[in-house]
Amino acid sequence: MKKISSFLILVMCSLSLLAQMHNPVSMSVTQNKLSDTEFEIVFSGKADAGWHVYSTDIPDGGPTAATIDFEEQTGVEPVGKLMPKGQVHTAFDNMFDMEVSYMEGEVAFVQKMRITGATYSVKGYLTYGACNDENCMPPTSVDFSYSGEGKSVVKAEPKPVVAEPKAVKAEEAKKEVEAAQVAEVTEKADTVAVATTNDEVAVSDYWTPVVDKLAAFGEDASNAASQSLWAIFFLGFIGGLVALLTPCVWPIIPMTVSFFLKRSGDKKKGIRDAATYGVSIVVIYVLLGLIITGVFGASALNALSTNAIFNILFFLMLVVFAASFFGAFEITLPSSWSNAVDSKAESTTGLLSIFLMAFTLVLVSFSCTGPIIGFLLVEVSTSGSILAPTIGMLGFAIALALPFSLFAMFPTWLKSMPKSGNWMNCVKVSLGFLELAFALKFLSVADLAYGWRILDREVFLSLWIVIFALLGAYLIGWLRFPHDEDEYDDCGNVVVNHRTSVTRFFMALASFAFAIYMVPGLWGAPCKAVSAFSPPMSTQDFNLYENEVHAQFTDYDAGMEYAKQHGKPVMVDFTGYGCVNCRKMELAVWVDQKVADIMQNDYVLVTLFVDEKTKLPEPIKVTENGQERTLRTIGDKWSYLQRSKFGANAQPFYVLLDNEGNPLNKAYSYDEDVNKYIEFLQTGLKNYKNK
Repeated sequence: MKKISSFLILVMCSLSLLAQMHNPVSMSVTQNKLSDTEFEIVFSGKADAGWHVYSTDIPDGGPTAATIDFEEQTGVEPVGKLMPKGQVHTAFDNMFDMEVSYMEGEVAFVQKMRITGATYSVKGYLTYGACNDENCMPPTSVDFSYSGEGKSVVKAEPKPVVAEPKAVKAEEAKKEVEAAQVAEVTEKADTVAVATTNDEVAVSDYWTPVVDKLAAFGEDASNAASQSLWAIFFLGFIGGLVALLTPCVWPIIPMTVSFFLKRSGDKKKGIRDAATYGVSIVVIYVLLGLIITGVFGASALNALSTNAIFNILFFLMLVVFAASFFGAFEITLPSSWSNAVDSKAESTTGLLSIFLMAFTLVLVSFSCTGPIIGFLLVEVSTSGSILAPTIGMLGFAIALALPFSLFAMFPTWLKSMPKSGNWMNCVKVSLGFLELAFALKFLSVADLAYGWRILDREVFLSLWIVIFALLGAYLIGWLRFPHDEDEYDDCGNVVVNHRTSVTRFFMALASFAFAIYMVPGLWGAPCKAVSAFSPPMSTQDFNLYENEVHAQFTDYDAGMEYAKQHGKPVMVDFTGYGCVNCRKMELAVWVDQKVADIMQNDYVLVTLFVDEKTKLPEPIKVTENGQERTLRTIGDKWSYLQRSKFGANAQPFYVLLDNEGNPLNKAYSYDEDVNKYIEFLQTGLKNYKNK
């Protein structure tokens, strides 16, 4: 029985690794003959939901752009540049601090060619990059080779180009130096993992596949996809709990529950009606999530959430709601809406009546729940999951509906329910401060997009420090707003030195502590608790922080040889210049002092960029999954290593190895849990010492 269980576990782990090898973009190439003198090379494909393929106009320092390279051109020449064909989206990317263009769903690129000879032949390859919100694929190549006959066209005599001989020689010398550097990197190790012998790959022991051994350790140490959906649910649930405590919802609970219990005269029926009322609230908000996703789509919501103009509008909306919560004015939906629904509920019976009563609650409570729902939908839209808005609304609705059912089941609890009072206004004002803080996050996106540089990291942190310090002052009683209720003594005089409750004291303590926590960030401290909201560290003008982890080697074989000579395990970091989540891991996890100490002192860190564009001295032919593939760049080489040895092709991807290239623990992908990452590293060390 144990053997069967072990076999099933091994099969499940193998299937998990095979899932990592899934190619989210299928691409094909065809030749489209336009005339006897022109034709097109058409690359067409389809990207899975949530994945996007980058276009051709990506600036330097950004993700992998689509490019075309010609290895052979006879009797033919390109006309213009490679062009995307189809709907191209443009959105601002916070990590790269730039706007990027990409395509989703149907993907196509076209290169127009002109025939200049009686016969022609052309050979080359397309390179493109693809990412979703959690992983990036390594740069992928699509080979093409076409030949044929056509009427040659008379080429216009090109104008002579006068170039300075010295410049030409300097450029040639530069290319020779770069070629020598590439050769030096390739020959670092005594044992060369990939060599061009008879156009095939000669594999050293370090390159021996270990997919089964890796699977034997179990599933990946991180599970970001499932965690993100649970995080979205709990984010919505917390939002629902906060909405419960607002003056728009809390006073309605006892009135509604009492109404159901008295109307039926039967306690069981009253409980059933109250439960139906709660379910109706859940249905309404879940339908809202489904409608929003259906109208916009997950990808459109993601693009919208990173759009500069949208973020400015959302910033202004949150500021207006914050002012309303501070007591400047009251925001409500037209009373005719709620009155119409309420009258309809009274004129109907049965389930429809209860559903319309729940809909009335949704309309009446909009002034308090609106900004919470709006912020929730904007945050979850960046996940790229089509389920995200619905899951978020489900969590929100369950928290909002739960008290109606519970108080109906246990009506005696109503007596111990806190009465409405000044404490509810305190909750509302506190929400105003939080909305003001989050509004700056959306303004920051627009600021980065337009390059205004008015909200750099230190300015952002300064404003947050002031906001949370003022929140603490309000909670402790030093700051009051016009609609805060006055307290009177027995003689009718206003009490100035009123007492602060224990709850408000601890909340003020937390707010002041959070404000002080952010102060070192003005000089460059990471402040990991706010790293998801604040502008990137690159916008910091004054930075004293230098605790960064750097790779010891960027060549796999050289790193393995060094580790073997010094008796240390190896950590291989498969990353990419265009990998957003790789940077997130480095900023959120690698900066932890304990993580940094283990990586720098106990491991030999080898970082391999799968999108490194430096050309190999010679292209390498490999056979993969029954198909011939050409490795042309150093990035191709490392990407092939990741696929062939470890059975994975997404980044970030971390794996721990002994001195023979065997795994010491399960692999690790994107998960910003520092403790889990430390456990991942320490388990590898323990297994290495046991060997």
